[in-house]
Amino acid sequence: MSRRRQLLICSAILLWAGCSKEPAVTAPPCAAPYLLALPGGAPLPVIPADNPLTSASVRLGKALFLDDRLSMGRGISCASCHRPGHAFSDTVALSKGIHGGTGLRNAPTLANVAYHPLLNRDGGAPSLEQQTLVPLTDTLEMGADLSALVALLGGLEPYRSLSQAAYGRPFDLFVLTRALASYQRTLISGTSRFDRFLYEGDSTALSAEERAGWAIFNGKRGNCSACHGGFDLSDHGFHNIGLSLDHGADPGRQRITLNPADRGKFKTPTLRNIALTAPYMHDGSMATLEQVIDHFSSGGLPDANRDPLLAPLHLSIQEKQDLAIFLRSLTDERTLDQVP
Repeated sequence: MSRRRQLLICSAILLWAGCSKEPAVTAPPCAAPYLLALPGGAPLPVIPADNPLTSASVRLGKALFLDDRLSMGRGISCASCHRPGHAFSDTVALSKGIHGGTGLRNAPTLANVAYHPLLNRDGGAPSLEQQTLVPLTDTLEMGADLSALVALLGGLEPYRSLSQAAYGRPFDLFVLTRALASYQRTLISGTSRFDRFLYEGDSTALSAEERAGWAIFNGKRGNCSACHGGFDLSDHGFHNIGLSLDHGADPGRQRITLNPADRGKFKTPTLRNIALTAPYMHDGSMATLEQVIDHFSSGGLPDANRDPLLAPLHLSIQEKQDLAIFLRSLTDERTLDQVP
C-alpha cells in the first residue's frame, strides 16, 4: 500500500443526509466529497453523520479559520493562536486575545484533533463542532456576539456561496461551527521520519541516537508510552503530572467534572510535531523539551492527585539527550494543511 491512501468519504453519509431533487435547507446536498489523504499508519477518523467532509465544507472552514472577522474585526483569527507553521499551535505561553489580554491556557496543536473524543485541555467540549464556540465567545479570546457575527459574514463571499454548496442553506451558526470543525478534521499528522521507521519499515529513517531514544520511550527507564501510545502518541486521557501544588487559578479537569479527584488533571497532549509546539504544558511554563524531560525524570511535585505512573526515573544525561533527539524525529515531513 502507498504511503498515503486516499479515503473517499461519501456515499453512506450523503445518502443518510437525504440528497433529493427537492431543495432542503437543513440537510447537506450531494456535494463533492473531500479526499482525505491519510498517512500509512493513520486510523479512520469518525466523521459525524450531519457533517460529512466535502470539498466545499473544508474550503469554507479554512477561509473562516484564517479570517480575523471572527473576532468582529478586532484582529484575532483562529490562526492567530493556532499557527500553521507551528503545527497549529502558538509560540507563546498564553495567547493574546481581542483586548491584548491573555487566555487561560497554552494553545495546543490542532494536529489529529479528528481523533480526540474530548476537546480542550480539560475535556470540556465533546465535539469539534461544539468546541469552536469556546474561543469564539470567550471574552479573553475572540469575544464574538454570535448573532452579529453570522449577520456580518452571511452576505459575504465566499461564505454565501460555499455555505449553499456545502450545506444547502444560508450561512448561519450551524454552518459556521460545522465548517470550522470540518477543516480541523483534515489536519492529520503522521508523516514524520518516525512514521517511516515504524509503519513503513524503513530502518534507516531514524539515527542510532533516535532509536536509542525510542527504546527509552517504550522501556521501563522512560515509560513514556504508558500515556503517549497509539497512533496519536496520546491516550487522550487526563492526568495530574505533579506540575504544580497550587491549582487555584486553574483546577483542570475538575473545572468540568467538579470532582476533587480531577483537580490538576489535564488532557495528555499528542507528542507529534513537539519540536514545533513550544512552550509546553497547559500553562506554557516550560520553554524547552529538555525542561519537560527533566520534569518527568524527577517524578514531578508530590501533589495529592499526582498520577501513580509518575515516579522518579533517574535518567542519565545521555538517556535524556537520546530521548530529546527521538522526540524531534516526530516532526511531519509535509504540511498539516492539505486544503487548497
